[in-house]
Amino acid sequence: MADNETALAAFRTWQGAPLALATVISTWGSAPRPRGSHMLVHADGRLEGSVSGGCVEGDVLTLAAEVLASGKPERRQYGVADGSAWEVGLPCGGTIEVLVQPVSDAGFPPAVFDAIEHAQACGRGVTVYTDLATGRSSLAPMTGDGIFANTYAAPRQVLIVGAVQIAQALAQIAATLGVKATVIDPRTRFLTEERFPGVTLDDRWPDEAVAAYNPGPSTAVITLSHDPKIDDPALIAALSAETGYIAALGSRRSHAARLERLAAAGFGQEDLDRIDGPAGIDINAIGASEIALSVAAGMVKALHDRG
Repeated sequence: MADNETALAAFRTWQGAPLALATVISTWGSAPRPRGSHMLVHADGRLEGSVSGGCVEGDVLTLAAEVLASGKPERRQYGVADGSAWEVGLPCGGTIEVLVQPVSDAGFPPAVFDAIEHAQACGRGVTVYTDLATGRSSLAPMTGDGIFANTYAAPRQVLIVGAVQIAQALAQIAATLGVKATVIDPRTRFLTEERFPGVTLDDRWPDEAVAAYNPGPSTAVITLSHDPKIDDPALIAALSAETGYIAALGSRRSHAARLERLAAAGFGQEDLDRIDGPAGIDINAIGASEIALSVAAGMVKALHDRG
């Protein structure tokens, strides 16, 4: 799954101007960006997003200018086949193929951008199909060897239960990852804008709050309060949905007790195995920030695996 938030956001700012969209349509070997990665290019030379992490962006800019002038999509392959690889190739050793389309009905229609934005605002994913023979994209399903299908997943979000110190660090890390964080805690004295600037806060009881966000495959629910009255209802709500990642902070002993309580509530072993507990990846973390980092890493891995 490609990270295209900046390119999609730039369209909303630049729409109406002549634009070209570059997309990685195939990769071989050690490619720096996955299939489906976008770079949006403005006619004045501004750009957002990336197709290679910097290796070939200069050449793609030149190709984008040609596409804007002709109004016709173009494809180009980049690799390490010749001595100019360090200028317009991939020194990492991989090969990518890039399609550059005008943002128009002859290439990538503006209406498709609108459809992606609408789907993501509704918490849904959407697939866009491109006929590589013509370079035209559409929401209408297509099949065949010459069709490139790019899926835009629902936006990732993390519901953090328990307004503790680790939650403060985790919310900040989530923001840098492009994951929308919501902190849930009915204890309003902990849940303040001063402690969580710029973060969505929800003081409902966790079972009600988690269910209201309709957690799906792109959602993580992470409980941090250490209080079963707060954590357990959140876990029950998360297990009752198609939540992409469920994690609970605590020792192995407290997690074992937690599983016993959830089993008594009617959950089977398959459900209980969905909970990452103790939460996160073991990095010998010390302190709230490092624990938050380990939990964030576990979340990212699980959501990618699920995707």
